[in-house]
Amino acid sequence: MSRFVAACAISMVLSGGQALAAMSAQEILKKSDAVRNPDRSFSLVTTMVSFKNGKQDESNRMTLYSRAYPNGGQFRSLLRFISPQRDAGKLTLKSGRDLWLFDPSSQASVPISPQQRLLGQASNGDVVTANWSTDYQATLVGEERIQDGDRQMRDCYRLHLVASNPDAAYPAMELWVDRADFKSRKAEFYAISGGLLKTTYYRRYEQALGGVRPMEAVIIDGVDANLVTVIRHQDFAWRDVPEAWLQRDYLPHFKDN
Repeated sequence: MSRFVAACAISMVLSGGQALAAMSAQEILKKSDAVRNPDRSFSLVTTMVSFKNGKQDESNRMTLYSRAYPNGGQFRSLLRFISPQRDAGKLTLKSGRDLWLFDPSSQASVPISPQQRLLGQASNGDVVTANWSTDYQATLVGEERIQDGDRQMRDCYRLHLVASNPDAAYPAMELWVDRADFKSRKAEFYAISGGLLKTTYYRRYEQALGGVRPMEAVIIDGVDANLVTVIRHQDFAWRDVPEAWLQRDYLPHFKDN
């Protein structure tokens, strides 16, 4: 009996290893998306702080509302600025390929780019919710042991991502996904020219919205490492995000009751 049990155990280990080996780069990417993002509508509060040479430079605070498409595809997001006072009440809407900034003082909404800087090294595309597996085609480069944002060594899959549709915020990325639990640990974002724009570390994973999510992202400029922006998430909540909120024409009427 003991030999039979041992044989079964060996068989299970081998089959598990074969299944892991057969996992495609795109499947790894989808699993990492599922860790970063929940599968239904939610809200959270985001605080962004930029630093220059270790000293705080600017900060802002906003509420993010995200609604997932029912087919498990991309999210649509609405950002409401809380502070600083000069930006309070402004809205950013991301729906499909369209990204709009609404200013209540002028009652005007203008198109903006996902690559446009929001604060410090963070762009609009870094703040809105995104499933990368929808916008990128992944290739498995290999496996690497890296130091994560908490200075812990992690065994990771290294993925090379190339934008597969115009909705993508960046033309190319390198992503390190933890082999143990598919947490995104590190990402590099590249320009069309191939130059490194920024490096982001995802850290402080905690329980939120039915999973373990990153509470913080640290963004380091691709040219000057003394320019750093920290994005912190808090006050996660399941939230019914009405369809009307995600329409450009509704922005002048938006109220979060």
